[in-house]
Amino acid sequence: MKKSGFTFKLLVLMTSLIVFALTGCGGTKVQRLDATQEVALTDRWNATDSRLVSEEMIDDMLSFPWINRWAQANSDRNRQPTVLVMSVRNRSHEHIAVDTFINDLRRAMIRSGRVDFVAGGDVRDALREERKDQEFNATADTAAQLAAEHGANFALSGSIDSWVDQLDGTRVTNYQIDLTLIDIQTGRQVWMGQKKLQKQQTRSKFGF
Repeated sequence: MKKSGFTFKLLVLMTSLIVFALTGCGGTKVQRLDATQEVALTDRWNATDSRLVSEEMIDDMLSFPWINRWAQANSDRNRQPTVLVMSVRNRSHEHIAVDTFINDLRRAMIRSGRVDFVAGGDVRDALREERKDQEFNATADTAAQLAAEHGANFALSGSIDSWVDQLDGTRVTNYQIDLTLIDIQTGRQVWMGQKKLQKQQTRSKFGF
C-alpha cells in the first residue's frame, strides 16, 4: 500500500512538472511580417482586402470611356481629370476602417498617373483656413493665393455591404463594394463599379 501511494504521488509530481514546463515555454512570440502579406486569422475584412479591392476597382474605373472622352475634350488644356473622393459608407455588419480603404483608393488613383486628385472634407477646410492665415501673416511672395484651388471635375463615392451565411461549423461572409463616379458639372454618372468577395471560415469539430 505504501509503495502504491508513493507511486501515485510520484506520478502526480511528474505530471505537474510536465504541465509547468509546457506552459512556461508558451510565452508570447512576435514576428515581423511583410505588409503586403495576407494574414487571415478570421473571415473579417482585412488590410489585404482593402488594398486589392481598391486597386481592382480603380483599374476598372480607368478602363471606361469617360476618361478618353475627357482627354479628347480637353486636349488643348494639357491636363488630366481631377477626382475628389467624397465618402464611402460602411453598411456592413462589422467595423471596417473606411478611412484606410479611401486612402487605398487615393493611392491607386495617384499611382495610375492618369488622374489628378484633390483633398476634400476636413483636409480641404483646414487648407482653406491655412490660406486665410497666410494672407495676413506670410510675405506676398510666399503666401498661397486665395480662390486658386484646382477644382474637381469628378466625385467618387460608394458603400460597403455584407451578409453572412452559416451552417454548423462553416460560415461564409459576403462583401459587396459599390463605387460611383459622377461628373460634378453635369451630375451624370460616368462609371459604376462593383466588387464582390466571399470568405469562408470553417471551425474544427474538435474545437481547435
